[in-house]
Amino acid sequence: MDDTNTVNAFAALAQTTRLDAFRLLVTHEPDGLPAGEIARLLGVPHNTMSTHLATLQRADLITAERQSRSIVYRASLDSLRQVVTFLLKDCCAGHPDLCAPLIADLAPCCTQKEKGHA
Repeated sequence: MDDTNTVNAFAALAQTTRLDAFRLLVTHEPDGLPAGEIARLLGVPHNTMSTHLATLQRADLITAERQSRSIVYRASLDSLRQVVTFLLKDCCAGHPDLCAPLIADLAPCCTQKEKGHA
């Protein structure tokens, strides 16, 4: 990941509908969602959603796969990891104790929830 790729990712996410779509896709990993379902869930016209999804795809934040008559979109978690790693690579100038609160905030989203507990 370099400056240009990171700026492109942030530029793609710097619009409410695209940010909402990306966050929605992250919550539907690993299965992804068809374009029409994304549009429906976000209350966005299909043609407008297609434009937003294309922007996210050009920024390498999502992938698309044709399945029969639908195009299923998935969040590119590897690209997200690269962006976050790029931002935090030199975290706190070599003082990992200063980054501990940030890491603690991220940890709950990355642990599996026990079955039967929400």
